[in-house]
Amino acid sequence: QVQLVESGGGLVQAGGSLRLSCAASGSIFSIDAMGWYRQAPGKQRELVATTTVDGKSDYADSVNGRFTISRDNAKNTVYLQMNSLKPEETAVYYCAGDIEEYYRGSHTYWGQGTQVTVSS
Repeated sequence: QVQLVESGGGLVQAGGSLRLSCAASGSIFSIDAMGWYRQAPGKQRELVATTTVDGKSDYADSVNGRFTISRDNAKNTVYLQMNSLKPEETAVYYCAGDIEEYYRGSHTYWGQGTQVTVSS
């Protein structure tokens, strides 16, 4: 069984920074793409950033230049450094990973989410 566990959320003032972490564990053979998504109250879940196993990254236009996604393949962990946060970025942040398990093939797994609240 694969699990993704996020951490690092919390309350921050507008203009502040937070660093989210997401660690994958379980019977992992390999991890391909990993990413961060967010869902604000009453809104659909949206892509924030993704990164491939060889480090290529992609960002939503709204966060480009302020957020940085990175990963430590040895630790099966992906990070999201968020700078210059805005109140409208208050949301639950989820990580996801395309994970191949031993003897079970590849599936997309999601974490349980971590709350980020940006006060004005």
